[in-house]
Amino acid sequence: MNRLFDTATTPQRRARVVRVRRWATLAATACTIAVVLVAAAGSAAATPPGPPVLAIASSLDQVLDNLRNWLIGILAALATVCLTVAGARYLIGAGDPAEMEKAKSAFRAACLGYALAMLAPVIVTVLKSIVGA
Repeated sequence: MNRLFDTATTPQRRARVVRVRRWATLAATACTIAVVLVAAAGSAAATPPGPPVLAIASSLDQVLDNLRNWLIGILAALATVCLTVAGARYLIGAGDPAEMEKAKSAFRAACLGYALAMLAPVIVTVLKSIVGA
């Protein structure tokens, strides 16, 4: 038998171990599928990239729009990393109260990151009104 089942003496603990293992397998499968899809999408480029062009902003409005797009991308990426870490901590914690609290705080950080990413256009609009662009 598996080492995890040797230490799981009660039926409740065995059920928890099975549940955690099932969720870990599901998460690993989802990550593998995501990596395969990203690799397939990245390798299917229809046209070769053209010569590099330095994008020079023609107006302050365009600079602020670019800033908004970068803010949304960075905040969403960081929130996704926090969400992934929180999910992993929740799965690995297996009922440990300290790990559950760490997972909850990581979930809160991810929610805050997604909220800020959704508010980025509003923040840039306020900046535009202040600057007068």
